[in-house]
Amino acid sequence: MHKEQPEFPSISLKEIENPLKNIKKGAPYKEAGQASFLFFKEAIEEAKKGKIHALVTAPIAKRSWNLAGLEWAGHTDFLNQSFPRAIMVFWSEKIKVALFTHHIPLKTAIEKIKKEALLDFFLLLHQRIKKIHPEKYHFLVAGLNPHAGEDNLMGSEEEDEIAPAIEQAQRNGMRISGPFPPDTIFRYCLNQPENIAIALYHDQGLIPFKLEAFDSGVNVTLGLPFVRTSPDHGTAFDIAGKGIANPQSMVEAIKLAFELTQSPF
Repeated sequence: MHKEQPEFPSISLKEIENPLKNIKKGAPYKEAGQASFLFFKEAIEEAKKGKIHALVTAPIAKRSWNLAGLEWAGHTDFLNQSFPRAIMVFWSEKIKVALFTHHIPLKTAIEKIKKEALLDFFLLLHQRIKKIHPEKYHFLVAGLNPHAGEDNLMGSEEEDEIAPAIEQAQRNGMRISGPFPPDTIFRYCLNQPENIAIALYHDQGLIPFKLEAFDSGVNVTLGLPFVRTSPDHGTAFDIAGKGIANPQSMVEAIKLAFELTQSPF
């Protein structure tokens, strides 16, 4: 009898048509935008069919997508058309941040800060996170205004919209607190693995996150029927071809994607 062959992890490759004839390093251009979108869309279709469990996307140049005539501001915006309740979360050992809004103008983000929308987001985020680690995490919500409004002296959104949404979420069994002053909330989440900060707009959450976890952070899209992660940074055209880019965020994105496929995501 022959001994059974040991089982080893395997990898399969699928080649799709590549429309790129020439590669230009270090600059956005139309053909690159068309190609990156084609590759991404094909991967999404494979994931929808259940042929792949996790999708790890590399950084894209949003300008290239724009030059190619694409209307989406990035991967998550494209995913939102099929999965409108998808949530953008940034994950690392040092700090974790969920974004209430992301790639929209700041003025528009502020207009979206309403009790009903916030409550819906809080409860949906709680539902998604529970699938990873039930009842492990405590959510801390950032205020909008300096000092979280300071009793309406610097704005009323905290008292009128944010606090009522938090209180209702608490009544629904969610471990959530706030609103906290935006300039101190991240101190309560840094190196506190069970705390997740909820930022109300893109830069409020991403400035502290990237300050602490730029090389090791991962962008996770929650609310999809498959796992999707990506590095937390962009294309870095300014160092293209110099051999000095740090791959760690991509490595962490791959590792986290594998980890999340082990949970009932």
